[in-house]
Amino acid sequence: MNVQINQVGAYLREWRQRRRLSQLDFALQAEISQRHLSFMESGRATPSREMLLRLAEHLDVPLRERNTWLLAAGYAPVFEERQLESPALHEARQAIDVLLKSTEPFPALVVDRGWNLVAANAALAPLMALVTDSALLRPPINVMRLALHPGGLAPRVANLPEWRRHMLDRLYRQVTLTHDRTLLPLLEELRAYSAGESHPPPAANAQDRIFVPLQLRTDRGQLNFFSTTTVFGTPVDITLSELTLESFFPADQATAHALRASIG
Repeated sequence: MNVQINQVGAYLREWRQRRRLSQLDFALQAEISQRHLSFMESGRATPSREMLLRLAEHLDVPLRERNTWLLAAGYAPVFEERQLESPALHEARQAIDVLLKSTEPFPALVVDRGWNLVAANAALAPLMALVTDSALLRPPINVMRLALHPGGLAPRVANLPEWRRHMLDRLYRQVTLTHDRTLLPLLEELRAYSAGESHPPPAANAQDRIFVPLQLRTDRGQLNFFSTTTVFGTPVDITLSELTLESFFPADQATAHALRASIG
């Protein structure tokens, strides 16, 4: 058991340091004594199941990792991982479908923690048709790879260097915040793709100051989007906690008109 306690203490210390909190700051945040925290990190005190979950919550540890903490301490995991089609997730799946449908005629999609496509609305299909490498469209479809691969959407992205930098930064932040090392091979793969021709950035305008646009060259002309991200607010299921809904809205009137006309 001492080995397990020491392992849990190492997890606790690693995540506290990742969040850049001193022992004192974290103890104050979690409403425990610094001495008690120090003892748990060093393995001199055995954290209860409730205490582990409480500390993990304050450190914003992903649910999947919280199960790892519990197992290391000798406790049973408490967070289940169900398939999205499971009856237990029926209401959540309905909510996802409603959100996807409500976004049309603007594209929206749902991805899992590895950026694999889980669901999408009908407005995504015309954009997927721009992909030239059919292998990228075989399940599981990885959205990051689809966006930046030379056989994917990359040749169609007018501001590819800027968009590529944005996507890579986002994936890197995800790895840093979640410590999900399974994403590292994907990050390295994406970094190896060409950034396209480098051009001086366009003159700044109001849009450039508030978001990084996705500028796609299509048969309907250039479509300009900004994206929003939606997550479940209080999930206690691993699958739900790792889902992200990405919605793409028109960044100008011309794009809005073109998308609305496509369903007219």
